[in-house]
Amino acid sequence: MSWRLPWIGVGWAWVAAIVWLSLTPAPPRAEFAASDKLGHLLAYALLMLWFSSLYRAKKARLAYAAAFVAMGIGLEFVQGSLGYRSYELADMLANALGVAAGWAIALILPRALRAAGIGTRSAGR
Repeated sequence: MSWRLPWIGVGWAWVAAIVWLSLTPAPPRAEFAASDKLGHLLAYALLMLWFSSLYRAKKARLAYAAAFVAMGIGLEFVQGSLGYRSYELADMLANALGVAAGWAIALILPRALRAAGIGTRSAGR
């Protein structure tokens, strides 16, 4: 079995976790200023970074980015209709910025690691 399939499963499990955390009546909370927005940004950044590491083609990354931004927007509308969660434009923005940050990290990190000689076959020789 390929290593790829389990990692794809982990990514979709992260999608499911985001959906659950977005719709549960009492999600876990950190108690500091802007923790909610930071949580949104980090969750979507990790999600996009994860799938960007699995799918390196620009078209695939663009499709995942669009899907994750749409998911973040859609979940906010669902939250607004639940009665026990709130609809917030700022959460939509944090989600979208997280997707952008994850994609940016996926573009920058490999280059930075190569420049540092980390992860290359010639590293350590």
